[in-house]
Amino acid sequence: MRSWTGPAVGRSSYVPMLSLGSQSDRPCRRSALKILRILSLVLLTVLIVAATWGYLAGTGYWGDRQTLGEIVLEPRTRIAEASDLVRSDKQILFGDLHAHTTFSFDAFNISLPMYGGEGSHPPSDACDFARYCSALDFWSINDHAEGLTPRQWSLTRDAVRHCNAAAGDPQNPDMVTFLGWEWTQIGNTPDEHYGHKNVILKDTAEGMIPARPISSREQLFPGGANPFGIPMRLLMIAGGVGDQGRQPYHDFARFLEDRSQLATCPRGVPVRDLPADCQESAPTPTELFGKLDDWGYPYMVIPHGNTWGFYTPPLTSWDKQLAAHTTPDKHEPLIEVFSGHGNIEQYRSWRARGIDENGEEVCPPPTEDFLPECWRAGEIIFERCVRGGESSEECDQRAAATRANFILTKDLGHWTVPGAEVEDWLNAGQCTDCYMPAYNYRPASSVQYGLAIRDFSRGAEPGRFRWGMIGSSDVHTARPGIGYKEFRRLNMTDSALGRLGPPAILKDREPVADFLSIDEAGGMVGPYFERFASFFGTGGLVAVHSEGRSRDAVWDALQRKEVYATSGDRILLWFDLRNEAQSAAMGSSVRSRENPNFEVTAAGAFEQKPGCPPDTLRVMKEDKLQRLCGGECFHPSDRRKRIDRIEVVRILPQDSPDEAVEGLIEDPWRVLPCPPGNGGCSVRFIDEDFTGNARDAVYYVRAIEEVSPTINGDQLRCESDEQGRCVAVDPCRATWPTDPTDDCLAPAEERAWSSPIFVDWASAQ
Repeated sequence: MRSWTGPAVGRSSYVPMLSLGSQSDRPCRRSALKILRILSLVLLTVLIVAATWGYLAGTGYWGDRQTLGEIVLEPRTRIAEASDLVRSDKQILFGDLHAHTTFSFDAFNISLPMYGGEGSHPPSDACDFARYCSALDFWSINDHAEGLTPRQWSLTRDAVRHCNAAAGDPQNPDMVTFLGWEWTQIGNTPDEHYGHKNVILKDTAEGMIPARPISSREQLFPGGANPFGIPMRLLMIAGGVGDQGRQPYHDFARFLEDRSQLATCPRGVPVRDLPADCQESAPTPTELFGKLDDWGYPYMVIPHGNTWGFYTPPLTSWDKQLAAHTTPDKHEPLIEVFSGHGNIEQYRSWRARGIDENGEEVCPPPTEDFLPECWRAGEIIFERCVRGGESSEECDQRAAATRANFILTKDLGHWTVPGAEVEDWLNAGQCTDCYMPAYNYRPASSVQYGLAIRDFSRGAEPGRFRWGMIGSSDVHTARPGIGYKEFRRLNMTDSALGRLGPPAILKDREPVADFLSIDEAGGMVGPYFERFASFFGTGGLVAVHSEGRSRDAVWDALQRKEVYATSGDRILLWFDLRNEAQSAAMGSSVRSRENPNFEVTAAGAFEQKPGCPPDTLRVMKEDKLQRLCGGECFHPSDRRKRIDRIEVVRILPQDSPDEAVEGLIEDPWRVLPCPPGNGGCSVRFIDEDFTGNARDAVYYVRAIEEVSPTINGDQLRCESDEQGRCVAVDPCRATWPTDPTDDCLAPAEERAWSSPIFVDWASAQ
């Protein structure tokens, strides 16, 4: 048994020696403790200051809100159309009914230095660009309603009024500016997807417009899935280096925080009884139309981008939307057939997904003219697998599993193929024989499909779409009407959107010979922005046959659908029914038992001179001229491009619900050559089959210009083998290794699309 035998005093004196040391050490230890306390307080203070700074920075305390900007308050001297083809009864005016400023979230995002952006482009820039750079006759502002704050809506209204005030005589203005917004709806499945629609208002005065824009959802980022929370904002601010420093990111944080503070309007309350400063939403088009009808002010809703697979579920079609319409001709009289995001005109019978006997989605095999993305995903894995020495049987199994995995996602499947480059996908998902088609084409949402179907649930009078066709830009840099010259791709088009992309960890993954699940790939990381960059162009225009230049005259032309679309060139086009018993202009609906006889007249756009006209140089300061117009403006010569041919499309709308659409769309139905020279083209044609068919028919024409260099005119720039299959691509990127000065010009045939003439069969009474 062990015991302590030493003196008690020895034991008690031993402990103090260990804890306090000698008497001479005690002051030093007290000083050390004091220093530790001071350092702790300093550290705590630093942490509190850092946390406070982080909170304030993350909530935009040091950010500035965008202002209206300054508008040049002087009307433009109009450029006369020097052509013998211009008719005296109506004049053709050109406009753009789809322009975004940096009041829109996506536009502000790509304006940041990290994406090579130019900085803020508020509504004043859009007004000045439309007036002095692109020399439009009319335009509208259409920022995304989902993020517009009450303050920004107020500034937008002020900007539109100031822009109109600078236009001169209201009965003969140099330019008409319309107020509007975009209703931006995206669904994850065809059943819940309706797409994007622009709302255009006729009037601009207080008391004649809705108190607030109507969005498709209550939040900018629904479900709380905000990728731009405070941590992300702080990372962006911390990384803000270079000439502009951190201020643009402080401003972006302020921009985001303002949106997070938006109050949601209560549901079920009449629109006029809602607070002016709440966020109002309508999740379906039916509810949107109802709210606009409740306001009672003149408006029109214009759908756009419906074939864009960038956000449209693969099997989406117009059938659901037509069935939901009570009066489609009233609520959606026009459709945007062409924009800076591509062409949505043409129908094709292939689909990006198939349906098996159990009603489940499957990956369809490729055809001669279409390679599904899901199929190409399997090919990529198969090729890697074989190169790795695995058996063909094993590689086939991996390819099949990859395709099955790919279709579990709507637009994120690319990230399930690790390490895949843009070039690996070849031309998968694209309409290979369409003119400048939208990315990842959805043919059942095309204009032609919509014109061919009917809703037979309504009995004796089946529902139909009777759209007039327009073009616009959908630009996000406050530059309406950018198609006047093909230059400065990364500034004048939306190609900068291609710089938005996934985290580097996804792009830098090793290209292994097997797929990843979407969870393994990082979850909801966003669409394939970089590949999308090859599909951005300068966009289209809307042309109206107007009885004057006033707001009322332009609006009336839009309402009666006496309008046409162009791919950006200011082509002149007339398309008329010329029967002995009746005449009608494009956009008209008539009833007849006589074979329809048509007349088409077209003239190419004026070739452009370099630089800007004297009027613009006189009123715009040099720095703004360079920043906004890039030193180049609409500056026509007196020589027109040649119209090569007129193509006629005939569509026979369904007579029964089981009638296949494939046999009803005849494109082209006729091709009519034009004479050489630049003197214009005038042709006539007749449908000899109309009375024999004894059914309704729809006719529209395309006026095709001679080939000219066009931004992204060849999109993915495929290299084909002897069988015509795409074996390699040279995509036009927005990021390295593409040369930022490369405008990706390629020969393309600019064109104009007339609004249809709807000739209904007049049954015997």
